Amino acid sequence: MVAATLAGCGSTTYFAGRALPPSGILNRVLIAVQNPSAFSKGALVFVDAYYDIRYSYDFRVPGYSISGYSGALPVTIQNMPEEQLGAVYGSGDGSLTMVNYSKEATSGSVKGLNGLSSSVFLTRTQSYAFAANQQAHVFTAVNQVAGTTTPLNLPGVYRVSVNPGGSVALAFVQNSDYLYYARQLTASQTLAYSGGSSTWPKAAVDCEPQNGPLWCLFQAQSPDNIDATGNYYGAPLVFDRPVKAIFSADGGTAYILNCGQECGGSASSVTVLPVAPLIFLAGQQSGKLPVTGAAGNIPIPGGASNALVADSTMYVVGQQLQTDGLFTGNLTVVNLSNNTVTASTGISDGQPGAMSRMLLADDNTLWVGMTKCNNGERYAKGLPYGCLTMFDTSSNSVKMIEPYLGDLTGIADVEGLHKVYVAQGGQVYIYSTRDGAAINNQYVTVTGTAYDVAYMDGHTDSNNTVY
Repeated sequence: MVAATLAGCGSTTYFAGRALPPSGILNRVLIAVQNPSAFSKGALVFVDAYYDIRYSYDFRVPGYSISGYSGALPVTIQNMPEEQLGAVYGSGDGSLTMVNYSKEATSGSVKGLNGLSSSVFLTRTQSYAFAANQQAHVFTAVNQVAGTTTPLNLPGVYRVSVNPGGSVALAFVQNSDYLYYARQLTASQTLAYSGGSSTWPKAAVDCEPQNGPLWCLFQAQSPDNIDATGNYYGAPLVFDRPVKAIFSADGGTAYILNCGQECGGSASSVTVLPVAPLIFLAGQQSGKLPVTGAAGNIPIPGGASNALVADSTMYVVGQQLQTDGLFTGNLTVVNLSNNTVTASTGISDGQPGAMSRMLLADDNTLWVGMTKCNNGERYAKGLPYGCLTMFDTSSNSVKMIEPYLGDLTGIADVEGLHKVYVAQGGQVYIYSTRDGAAINNQYVTVTGTAYDVAYMDGHTDSNNTVY
């Protein structure tokens, strides 16, 4: 009815200047489906999240899907609703396909990625893409504007983090205590570094192409600057199994998550770094990387493998080692105004060091999803806990841990409708944000394995479970 009214008035938008999509649906949840049939390894379908149905309300359309998608085994949807864009990664063929939300169709793919990526991100502007190929030990920087692809050698690289502004790209190596950042070179730097590794800055671990480098990858711990006395400026930074970076709301601070014990290290924490020295855009860096020690190092008692920032609060999740060698899930609340821990509580268990799913939703709720929760302490003791936790941010308390339904691999907040969609155990489920109750999912289930979900009509890009 809303779509018909808008069309009758001659309008093709519904809010924030967004184009009314061909389906006419205003609350769409996109579902990445693996092996939907014997003839396809991947599909992108979407459902009406207002009515919780996969067909049109008048039954004229039996189902909706993104036209043109041919990727294999889609695993993540990088959701960018502000740009009316999604970037879907297929783990079966290494494709990173862009989806135009306003047209409900694919709009090309990123070229130049090296093989299968263990982690990949596209900037909001679509100008750059960064990927880690752990098998090939390569960090790849793709400049889509210039049409260049630069593979940088980094043994063991398995994750990348990119800031929302698309100006910082960090690389992480599994089972390592080092952090790396990419930098695009100016013309004068390209000339200066073209003589091989002996001409590179001290912190550079690789510059490519070596006869005329366009990018360098730097180790954050290595001090390059020399003070007036001829000594290096400070001492190297110290991390403890860093696995990811998240960024402050103003974009000026990077929070490095040190996984600690759950990744084979000593202690979990969050290291605070300024963003300005890490910017990869040519010639736009400012200041020195603080090699005398980070701006702050926040101890996290329960593990730190993922986090989410909301205003002046950071929610950190991880796995806490127990005396019997098993792990239990934990959520730590940090006040960023003074970098202190204000609360810590148990949540669903998960695979140590694995990337969980986190998303804020209606009714002051935070939803956390884990994988391999049946390998944790609670499951071993026969407790009826699964992989999904509902946390109340107003009281800093857990309101619900769902029974075990399988790995939780995707969460979508359907804003204003008091519900979340999740991909859990290969199927789609719906929960109320008011009380955590299950909502009838009979008409949104899919054929195949549902692996990720995204709310295409989110108001901001923060409605995204993969960062």
